[in-house]
Amino acid sequence: MSSTALMTFKSHIEGKNADVAIYHDRVEWSRTRGMSAKKLTAGFLTGGASLLATGVRSSDAGTEMIPVRNIASVVTKRDGLLFTKVVVVASGNNIEFRVPHDTAPRIKSLLTDLILGKVPGAEQPTAALAPAPVPQSGGTPVEQLRQLAELRDAGILSEEEFTSKKAEILARM
Repeated sequence: MSSTALMTFKSHIEGKNADVAIYHDRVEWSRTRGMSAKKLTAGFLTGGASLLATGVRSSDAGTEMIPVRNIASVVTKRDGLLFTKVVVVASGNNIEFRVPHDTAPRIKSLLTDLILGKVPGAEQPTAALAPAPVPQSGGTPVEQLRQLAELRDAGILSEEEFTSKKAEILARM
């Protein structure tokens, strides 16, 4: 298992704050033991009787992990004025992370990339390793430019390679 988290954030899961970490191969979160504001307020209002009856420690503490390969989809939906819920749909389990609006798109994008097998931060193979194909035969410079544009649109050529090869074809005219 990878030990370097791609992203970490705090979330509100099932009534408790949680520390969430997204790795290349899994999503982990942990909820610490402690007293919630609700429990503290109830204890104060009942003069400590509710704390004696229920105990000081929360039973919701613990950790959980979902392998990325088990995640089917990631959905976001607004949750009030300040927060968005990022719902991770996995086989047998749905987890909702409640995060600020500006954080939700980054989380969804990262998880989507991981689901699709894209490794964030890894260098994608570039066409610079192999010379880009240049339409030399096949007709007029206009036809060559069309073929070149098709290669760019298909993702075979980068924008820089397209511009360079286009300049070469136009220089031959």
